[in-house]
Amino acid sequence: MIELRSTLAGRLTLTVLATLILLVLALPIVVIVVTSFGKDAFGSFPPESWTLSWYRQLFADGSKWPAALSLSALVAAMTTVFSLILGLTAATALVRSELPLRSAVYGLVLAPLVIPQVVVALGLFLLFEPASMLGSPIAIALGHTVLASPIAVMILMATLKGIDERLEDAAASMGAGRLTIARRITLPLAAPGLVAAGIFAFITSFDEFFIAQFLSSVGTVTLPVQVFNVLQYNVDPSVTAVSAILIAVAVMALALVGAARRLGGQGKQDGLLPTETAVSLPAGSETAS
Repeated sequence: MIELRSTLAGRLTLTVLATLILLVLALPIVVIVVTSFGKDAFGSFPPESWTLSWYRQLFADGSKWPAALSLSALVAAMTTVFSLILGLTAATALVRSELPLRSAVYGLVLAPLVIPQVVVALGLFLLFEPASMLGSPIAIALGHTVLASPIAVMILMATLKGIDERLEDAAASMGAGRLTIARRITLPLAAPGLVAAGIFAFITSFDEFFIAQFLSSVGTVTLPVQVFNVLQYNVDPSVTAVSAILIAVAVMALALVGAARRLGGQGKQDGLLPTETAVSLPAGSETAS
């Protein structure tokens, strides 16, 4: 009984601590979302009255928010494509080939996640400024790819490691070429990982500020940069509505990642090559059959 009580007490303590941590993390998000529907967006919490005027103000005539939103979506879409191409290529090389100094290459790939984003942004500014590419959506997308591609590499490496290489070897032994193997076997099995990598790349670009701030111009301003500019020069209650939209996009992205994992099935290839049965066969049974 003492052991049972101790175990129950430990589980209850862990549950309470986890709940408190989740509440602390979620409380600012809840405050922003609730405040965006308040009549006085920078007033008391909870709001005394409710309104949708801040959301309507985002799309009013003369508003700069639609242009910033569309630019962020365009840049994030291009970043997703670039990150998936680089991520799949790098992950395949790191997992499927015998690269010399693989650990060093992997560390170099992940370096942008360790280096402060301000330093990365400054380096990209010095790279694109002589080429007169500041303010170009392509330049911003390439800059965001520097941050998004390492995340795609990590996700796709884990995905490729979970694919049974014997399926690819069997296809190659039957005369299938590399492109056929990739199209008919590897990519279908890696589809959930590709979806997850694409979603995380999109969110990384959509929410990124420092690189967009360094590479943007007066005519090309992404949504996070527009939020910063508005809060820097005046107090606009519509910022809370924009923040709520950003939160909703992130939540929907995480939901899509979860749905992709469930639809793809972690054990999708289980049972295709049952190694347990092959190991348990007695010696000489293959020739007997």
